[in-house]
Amino acid sequence: MNGHSTIDQAMIARLLRFLAKGSVQLAEAAAPEKLTLESAAYGVLSVKRDVIAHAAMTGLVVPCKSELKISDAGKAWLLRSATDVDAFASQHRNEAFITLPDEHGPSKVRTNEAESPLANLRKRKDGTGRPLINEAAFKAGEQLRRDFTLGNLMPSISVNWDVTGSGSRSNGVLEITEAALAARQRVERALNAVGPELAGVLVDVCCFLKGLEIVERERQWPVRSAKLILKTALAVLDRHYNPPAPTRRTSSIIHWGTEGYRPSIS
Repeated sequence: MNGHSTIDQAMIARLLRFLAKGSVQLAEAAAPEKLTLESAAYGVLSVKRDVIAHAAMTGLVVPCKSELKISDAGKAWLLRSATDVDAFASQHRNEAFITLPDEHGPSKVRTNEAESPLANLRKRKDGTGRPLINEAAFKAGEQLRRDFTLGNLMPSISVNWDVTGSGSRSNGVLEITEAALAARQRVERALNAVGPELAGVLVDVCCFLKGLEIVERERQWPVRSAKLILKTALAVLDRHYNPPAPTRRTSSIIHWGTEGYRPSIS
């Protein structure tokens, strides 16, 4: 995760420009640190694994089975990067780093707050001037999105990713890496902890980056109801990721006895 902050924006733009022509098939490249993007109409492009992982993590591309497609956010990113006016780019792109817990310790993740429904909710204020969702809820949602992306990216590109970034196949059977499997298990535990009544809105908003209006329309919910349900779901999700410390109760011995029940010592 920490390596994402060093991703060259030119590499991202090169990847997105290739994907903008149409979806591509992913295959292993000769160099273990790279993957090959194959398009029947536009040829072949070799891209570093961490570039694809970063693009998927930030919602710019969408992995689907063995294909890779550019997302609407990726198309918008590509249009903004094409302009030479820095003021326009800075106005419409608001990248920030957040720190999320990891099994190996805290890690920093870059997010584009202009394209994140949760970031927009965090910036908006309610009638009392408070953010619609607090920082804890925002980080919980981003942690779910990170694990969801990691768990779906690796197996979908038909590669066994290990800690060194190399890929391998075993007897022609595609392997799910330990990192991807662990991420899927974390997502499963989180959604089970939230419950089926609230898990759907978390997946829609946090993982698929759907706006609240779209969620309400697709689920046929009343207007402005998705915001309340999402806030409840995020609170439960945060409690799953950060369970409260158990309260320590002081033990005291309570006894009762009539007058004179203690023996006298002469």
